[in-house]
Amino acid sequence: MTDALASEWLKLRSVRSTWYVLGVVAVTVPLSAFLAKQGVDAWDGLPSARRAGFQGQAMEQALLPLVQLCTAVLAVLAITPEYATGMIRTSVTAVPCRGALLAAKAAVVAAISLTAGQVAVGAMFLVCRVIVGDRPIPPGYTTGVSEEIPLVLASGLSVAAIALVALGLGTVMRSTAGAIVAVCVLLFVSPLAVNLLADPWNDRIASVLPSNLAAQLVDHPSAVGGLPPLGALAVLLAYMIVALGAGAVVLARRDA
Repeated sequence: MTDALASEWLKLRSVRSTWYVLGVVAVTVPLSAFLAKQGVDAWDGLPSARRAGFQGQAMEQALLPLVQLCTAVLAVLAITPEYATGMIRTSVTAVPCRGALLAAKAAVVAAISLTAGQVAVGAMFLVCRVIVGDRPIPPGYTTGVSEEIPLVLASGLSVAAIALVALGLGTVMRSTAGAIVAVCVLLFVSPLAVNLLADPWNDRIASVLPSNLAAQLVDHPSAVGGLPPLGALAVLLAYMIVALGAGAVVLARRDA
């Protein structure tokens, strides 16, 4: 397993796409700073009477879906190009146990995406808090720093979870475009579609969507849905288990 892990790490770090994706993740930090500065300038220019109606979402949460999408693309590219190039035959020859092969890919993808997610979300949070200062901009900047740390950590964890789901989808679909589209539907299209449903189904379904689980993991006031933290964790684990489990079954049963 150690050799399999080293091999998968070598594969990911030796291709330019990995560094391009991580570069986009890094760009979210200055982008969040720019957007926060724009919000601060708008806030400072408003009279006191109008500031109560001003809306300023925390930038680390606004840009979190972009970070999740980037690491999902990285995860998809950890498996689908091997099918496109035929390299998968070499991989399964070197690691005959296909479950171990997928586990090695999952471990490397999880480590990279968790590190990238925690660093990016944490950096955005700190930079934007410095820019905003003590301005009580509702609703994203009315709580203290210490109160937001659990949500920041949960958000970074959700980045790794989405990456593992994307790896499972890529293994099942064997198509880079198809897997990325599936992730986009899960992250961006599903929340919009759920909003069109009637009560109470919109809230019930929204509570189990991946984009809403991070806040529920730490019982944050901004959470959409009523899942308890353990329930949110169970749903998040279910997404990963189902996606990776389906990927393991497909990888084991289909010809390379």
